[in-house]
Amino acid sequence: MPFEKIHLIIYTFSKMHLPLHLIVVILVFISYEHEAIAQYVPPYTSIVVPITKHTDAAKPLYSVQIMTTYVNSEFLHTNLLIDIDAPFTWNDCTVQWNIYPGSCPSNTLCTSPVSCEEYQCTDVRTTYSYEHNPPCPPVTNSSTLPGWGFCTCPVNVVNPVTGSCDEALLNYEEFTVNTSNGRNVFTGFLLVTTNSACVPSSSLESFPENVTGVMAFSSSSYALQRYLVEPLKNSLAICLPSNSSAPGVLFFGSGPYYLLPNSGVDVRSLLSYTPLLKHPDSLGYYIGVKAIVIKNKSIGITGSFSTKLSTLEPYTILRTDIYKRVIWAFSVATIGIPLARPVSPFGLCYKAIGTHAGLKFPNIDFSLEDGKKWTVDMANSIKQITKDVACLAFVDGGATAEHAIVIGTYQFEDNFLVFDLENSTFGFSSSLLHQKTSCSNFNFTVTDDN
Repeated sequence: MPFEKIHLIIYTFSKMHLPLHLIVVILVFISYEHEAIAQYVPPYTSIVVPITKHTDAAKPLYSVQIMTTYVNSEFLHTNLLIDIDAPFTWNDCTVQWNIYPGSCPSNTLCTSPVSCEEYQCTDVRTTYSYEHNPPCPPVTNSSTLPGWGFCTCPVNVVNPVTGSCDEALLNYEEFTVNTSNGRNVFTGFLLVTTNSACVPSSSLESFPENVTGVMAFSSSSYALQRYLVEPLKNSLAICLPSNSSAPGVLFFGSGPYYLLPNSGVDVRSLLSYTPLLKHPDSLGYYIGVKAIVIKNKSIGITGSFSTKLSTLEPYTILRTDIYKRVIWAFSVATIGIPLARPVSPFGLCYKAIGTHAGLKFPNIDFSLEDGKKWTVDMANSIKQITKDVACLAFVDGGATAEHAIVIGTYQFEDNFLVFDLENSTFGFSSSLLHQKTSCSNFNFTVTDDN
């Protein structure tokens, strides 16, 4: 303990006319407590939440399960769609001034409003608003909440299922999450207070069942991770499940990460890394893909090498000139496999895949700017449509697509992905099935963290 602080404590206690021996005892106790706090290392290294795959909407979507309010001695849970582009989180709730026990209607999540006069309101509206084409109409109206007297902060949100604009009210909201050592879930919780927004229930009619909003994991200052403490806020790991029967896993924190049955193997040892790139007009994440390689046939990417990563697009989207060359190269590489009539939205399909247990399809490699490659094998490139038909899970984005490549969630499934926000790098494992594990193999059994 610094001498100046000790001198100040002695002076303070002397003014209280305490005996010298008692002052010494108090100093020893304070010094011990100070050293204990300084040496304390929390038992957790990460925050962990389960990921659910939903197939009951217009396209496959994935949600995280987050705890919200504490009612009748237990937390209520809500499922929010994973969006690595969204500028802020929004969900089904009601803004209410002066919340007190019993003031919130039953089966309703009540949150405190952000005033139109607070800086967050101006910041979200001017810097972190939703990007949409065509753009959402500007929001200028506001209202006064009963019993408050100040105006609310309306903001626009974009429905990820329909693409339509909706209006929401910016709020202060609390989420509660489980802690973990990367191997187990602990009994301890962390409370996270964020700025998010409330939408009416009618805005969620196209959402999967039991999903009540969107959780932002973008580079925005209002994404969930920005409200976490160091070092949890510096790294986001996503492992999307390939089916809806067992959850995948999402971590905040730089690791370690473990999946069963290889509970002694840190998944970080399986990762390759490439730089995360910035796009001037987006809060999302990008990597540099310079070519797509199929059985030694390299398809160069003309123009910008920047490739967008998306948790909302179900399949990888290629600009038409790239798509045509990929289809041609893949057709040549699979010349002996019988073709089937294409099934929308796919352009290349095959017959009787389910009856050919030994059938092999070539890998598709994303050749990255730094010399690394991200391998997409059959598990992430061939989509079984019916018992007798399967298709190449890449789609044509059109000749004037904004991005040359958008990598979608089918290519993410059972791949371990790490967004290292401190070092601006992206870690990827390729298919975990080759390691005899999957994204559904995290042990969510709760253990004591003491």
